[in-house]
Amino acid sequence: MAKIDHQLDIKIPGLDKQLIAGRWTDPSPPEYSVISPSTEQIIANTSAVTIEDAEKAVVSAREAFDSGAWANLSVEERVVHCSKLCDAMESRLADLNRAWVLESGPTLSHAEIINNNVAVTIWRKMLDTAPELDWSEYRDDVLLLREPIGTVLSIMTFNGPIVLMAMKIIPAILAGCTVIGKHAPESQLTSRLLSEAIEEADIPPGVLTLLPADTEVTQYLVSHPSIDMVSLTGGTQIGIEVIKRTADRLARTTLELGGKSPAILLGDVDIAETIDTLIPGSTAFMGQVCVSLSRILAPADRYSEIIEALAEKYSKFVLGDPLSTEVDQGPISTERGLLRTERAVQSAKQQGARVVVGGTRPSEMERGWWYQPTLLDHVSNSMDIAQVEVFGPVTAVIPYSGIEEAIELANDSDFGLAASVYGADSNECMRVANRLKSGSVAINTAGISFLQPFGGYKKSGWGRECGPEGILEFTQIKQVIGV
Repeated sequence: MAKIDHQLDIKIPGLDKQLIAGRWTDPSPPEYSVISPSTEQIIANTSAVTIEDAEKAVVSAREAFDSGAWANLSVEERVVHCSKLCDAMESRLADLNRAWVLESGPTLSHAEIINNNVAVTIWRKMLDTAPELDWSEYRDDVLLLREPIGTVLSIMTFNGPIVLMAMKIIPAILAGCTVIGKHAPESQLTSRLLSEAIEEADIPPGVLTLLPADTEVTQYLVSHPSIDMVSLTGGTQIGIEVIKRTADRLARTTLELGGKSPAILLGDVDIAETIDTLIPGSTAFMGQVCVSLSRILAPADRYSEIIEALAEKYSKFVLGDPLSTEVDQGPISTERGLLRTERAVQSAKQQGARVVVGGTRPSEMERGWWYQPTLLDHVSNSMDIAQVEVFGPVTAVIPYSGIEEAIELANDSDFGLAASVYGADSNECMRVANRLKSGSVAINTAGISFLQPFGGYKKSGWGRECGPEGILEFTQIKQVIGV
C-alpha cells in the first residue's frame, strides 16, 4: 500500500483568527493542532477559540437580535441573504470536501454525496419552504404570529460540519434568529471556510458566527443567560448535560442524539438484494453516523446464511487514503473514537460475542486511527454491544425466533432514532414499522428523508430537523386578540 502523506494543499482563511461580528479578530498564537486521522501528521496549526471570543459572539448575536434588524426583515428578505450564503458555500464545496477529508477522514466520495447532494438539496429546499409557511394566521377571532425564538446556539459534530449548516443553521436564520454555530474542535478547517462564505455573502454582523470550540467554551456558551435556545446534535450524555445547564433559565432545546438503530430482516427477506443498502447503512463513514444500522436482527433459521453473506462483504472493504477514489473506507475520525471502538469490541468478546470479520487495527497501517470494519455474531440483546452506541465500525448480528420477538428486541433499547425493515411482503413490513418505537423507519432500504421532519424517540432526543418543522422549531407563537 502506498504511503499516505496528507498536506494542507488548499487555502484556509484566518488560521490564526476567528470571524466574529463580521470581522476577523486580531491574530493570536496558534494553540490548536489539526491532526490528520489518516497519518497523525499535524497538517495545520490554528488559534483556539477562547472564552473571550465566545463572549464577543454572544454579545454580537444578542445585539443583532434585540435591535430587530434581522428579525424584523420579511422572510423574503431573509431568503435573499441566505441564498447568497448558500451560493458562497456551494462555490467552496470542492475545498470544503477536501478540508473535511483531511481533518476528519471521510472518503472523498462520501463527502461529495453528503455535501454536494444532501446538504445542497436541504438548504435549497429550506429557501423554497420558508416563504410558504404561515408566519401569521387568523384562527377564528385570533391572530397567531410565528416569531423567532431569539439567540440560538447550534452545536454541531465533526461527522457533518457542512450538512448540519443545512439542517440547523439555515433554518434558524430563516426563522429570524441570530445564531452562534458551535463546530467541533476537529472542524477547524471547514469552519473557517464556511466563515469565509458568511463574509462573502455579507451576512449582517452578529447574525451568524461560527466557532470551532472545545468543551470548556461550549459549556460557557450553553450556560450563557443570553442564549435563548440550544440546538444540539451529539451524544445522549451531552444532551443530558445541555438540559442541566439550561434548566434554570428554561431555555428552549432541540436535541438530535444517539442511536442504536436496528435492521429487522424478515423471514422471507432476499438477502442478496438487501445487502445493497444494508451494508452501507451499517458501515458508512466507519459507523460514525447517528442512524447507522448497528444492530441487525436476523431470523434464527436463516442466521448462518445471513452471517455468511454479510461476512463476505465485510471482508472485502478496502481501507486506505480517503482522498483516493479506489478505497471504501478511511480512518476513524478521532483517537478517542478508535480507543472507544477497541474497548467496545473487547468487552463484547468478554461477554460472549464472536468476531466474524475485523476486530483489530489493520497491520498495514503504521500510523493513524485505523480499525477494520467489524462484524460480530453470538450477540444477545442484553450485551453492552447491543445497547451502547459505539459510533464506530462495529455491527452486531442478533438472532430472533418469530416476528414478535424481533419487534421486542428492536424496541428493547434506550434509543429510538432510526430503523429498517427488510422483507418481501410489503404489508408485513409496514405492520412491523408501525410497531417500532423509532423516529424514522425505512422499508427495504436504509437511511432517512432529509426533506421531511426527522428526530428521535426516547433517549435519541426531542424536536425535529428538516422539513417545514425544522424551521418552525426556531419560532414561538404569539396570539393577538381584538383585531
